[in-house]
Amino acid sequence: MGKFIFLNGQVVPHEQGVVSVYDHGFLYGDGVFEGIRTYNGRVFKLDEHIERLFHSSHALMIDIGMTPQEMRNAILDLNRRNEQRDGYNRITVTRGVTLGLDPKNCKQATVVIMNDGLALYPKQMYEEGLDVVTVSTRVAMPQTVEPRVKSLGKYVANIQAKLEANRVQAGEGLMLNTHGYVAECTGDNIFLVRDGKVITPPAWAGILQGITRNTVMQLASDLGYDVIEDIFTLFDVYTAQECFLTGTAAEVIPVRSVDGRSIGSAAPGPVTVHLMSAFRELTRTSGVQIYESSQVTDEPLSTAPVG
Repeated sequence: MGKFIFLNGQVVPHEQGVVSVYDHGFLYGDGVFEGIRTYNGRVFKLDEHIERLFHSSHALMIDIGMTPQEMRNAILDLNRRNEQRDGYNRITVTRGVTLGLDPKNCKQATVVIMNDGLALYPKQMYEEGLDVVTVSTRVAMPQTVEPRVKSLGKYVANIQAKLEANRVQAGEGLMLNTHGYVAECTGDNIFLVRDGKVITPPAWAGILQGITRNTVMQLASDLGYDVIEDIFTLFDVYTAQECFLTGTAAEVIPVRSVDGRSIGSAAPGPVTVHLMSAFRELTRTSGVQIYESSQVTDEPLSTAPVG
């Protein structure tokens, strides 16, 4: 794990990164978060992730107490301190500390930034594809929980869905919305390929608008594929020529079967392979450089002693 973490404006050794048991995130799942990848000394899609973090916190009326630029600098600073050239950054913001449900009693947000290595799917799954099963747990609809807010509490449904997938040793769990349309997987967005068209569910179907999803949609368009946002059912998944998932942790990963039905040739298809390659190339050449002087402040954000 990383040597240091950022906690409420200070950089401290990770073993000193203690959050109160009265914290609203711990008690009620009242908070928001982001996961951001670092590749070869570059933080990938940093500004897009920060923008989504601030949109999520604004929607839940949580005052982060930092500007987006201060958050940006803190993430880059922590990567430098931990010498994290390749890994995963986790930013968590909760409403703050109080005992009791009422949010007005929380006076100051809790802000934590961590970074560390990341355990990906095994290499074999990228070469052969995932086996996916449909789970009974449904995604929450906007009438209950706004899916575009990346909130802590929302993810209990994703965890329930992952438990279902784990019980049958599936690589992922596919979640439908309450109307029976395909939404997303437990931690990834889903794409189908049919007749050269790349198809993914729209935001209003109950999905998180993933940063990797948006990146792959743009890549596919740039490469000449028709990209369509539309609702579809399990029948469309079963009969698709190709299927793949996208996410910050998963990147782009093929699906070879869903509910025991093979997808296409039950191997990564040409469009999927093309997009996997294009995405990996983009991560090698894009992102905010950790050590670039124009991108980071010279002075550390922390006033706390660090090693």
